[in-house]
Amino acid sequence: MKANASSDDNQLKRRLNPMHVWAIAFGCVIGWGSFINPGQKFLPASGVAGTAIAMVLGALVMIIIAFSYAYMVPKYPQAGGEFTFAKNCFGKNMAFLCGWFLVVAYLTNVPMNSTAIALIVDGLDGSADVLKFGFHYSVAGFDIYMGEMALAMGVLLLLGWLNVIGVQKAAFVQTILSTLLVTCVFTLFAAAVVSSKAKGINMEPVWGFDKNAVMAAGYSAENVGKFAHVGLSGVLGAILATFAIAPWAYVGFDAIPQAAEEFNFSYKKVSFIMIIAIVFGCFVYTSNNTVAAAALENWPERVMAGEWVVLVAAEELLGAFGKTLVGLGVGSAVLSGIMGFYLASSRLMYSMSREGYLPNWFGKVDKKYGTPKNAMIFCIVVSLSGPILGREALGWFVDMSAIGASMGYFFTATSALVTTRRDGDGTVLLKAMAIAGVAFSLIFIVLQLVPIPKLPSVHFGTESYIMLLVWIALGVVFYIRQIKQINEI
Repeated sequence: MKANASSDDNQLKRRLNPMHVWAIAFGCVIGWGSFINPGQKFLPASGVAGTAIAMVLGALVMIIIAFSYAYMVPKYPQAGGEFTFAKNCFGKNMAFLCGWFLVVAYLTNVPMNSTAIALIVDGLDGSADVLKFGFHYSVAGFDIYMGEMALAMGVLLLLGWLNVIGVQKAAFVQTILSTLLVTCVFTLFAAAVVSSKAKGINMEPVWGFDKNAVMAAGYSAENVGKFAHVGLSGVLGAILATFAIAPWAYVGFDAIPQAAEEFNFSYKKVSFIMIIAIVFGCFVYTSNNTVAAAALENWPERVMAGEWVVLVAAEELLGAFGKTLVGLGVGSAVLSGIMGFYLASSRLMYSMSREGYLPNWFGKVDKKYGTPKNAMIFCIVVSLSGPILGREALGWFVDMSAIGASMGYFFTATSALVTTRRDGDGTVLLKAMAIAGVAFSLIFIVLQLVPIPKLPSVHFGTESYIMLLVWIALGVVFYIRQIKQINEI
């Protein structure tokens, strides 16, 4: 066993209460995507109906998988979560595979959220373009300015520093952000319910449309109708296009096990906290998407024009106050996402280092603050890539996070099955949920990686496949470098 594993100086402090943990989980689940993706992906790919069905089904699947987490956390109440489960149930090699994919699931969400900061400011400042100054360049057709990079990098450094100086301080800030986020979304939803401007007829086409085909044909209302998703294959494709990324949409509730060593409460509360975070997340995704369509008379035209449809819808419903509301909500979502995934990523790498899977440097705990300082520094440095790559990288990061989360869910559910059989405990319901969790995890992986005829918008894009291969290659390098220490455990 590694020397630093038993040192009191390298142990995390128990400072998180249930509200802190809920805020971390919910803040991770809801980031930029719930506000930006209705126009960029959800409405065109799935429409109102397809997105709502996919998100509810995704939430149900996550709750099923959460049963396995709730069972495994008390068994192995250590930082590392799924990685720790896999190590104890399947051995060293599978543990590294699980841990490496989890790192990409969590860590990609930090630069992903930081990239959205420029989008938020650009949407809120109208024609002022306050961040478009200094040198600039293009990535995949999108201009990236020094001003945008400077703000996003400043936010990343500030929130990273908050995570370094103490988990309790970071959790307090996270709780405020998550509470503000919920308040903003509920207020916007209530405004849509009572407003005469929000109409059911506005939601057409309810299953979305083939955006690429409409662009090729030239936008018109007729073309949207012509390429709307209809029939069994169209409806199924609309649902699966969003359902396939449910692991990304809900990734974050599983950040709870990463902080297990820092709980100051009973592990029996884990399942309740997870379910509440998932349910709140489902409401936010579905509400924002539905409100955006219902409040706009011709949302396909707004989508094709590249407008931020949630923001435009809020202005339609509430005027300037609506714009402020969305600004506060999406700002809170982005900042809470960065905070939460910083915590999850750093705890996972700390745990992997403590067990010899990553260099010792990642496992050092700051003596003053009791946090994995070096792992946090690494997370900050990697996250600075987001502002450099710009907004086009958002979709690539989504795919990488989705496949990493799916692997984590798979190992948790299979570990629950192994543990119930080995320990002779666990209810019939738990075992059934674990089996279902394994099946759904495999379905997610297949949908993401395997091209399916007539469902072109479901699987990875070319850039995402390349990023996946690069990440696997880096994992092989780390594994070879650490194999001697791994075998000594």
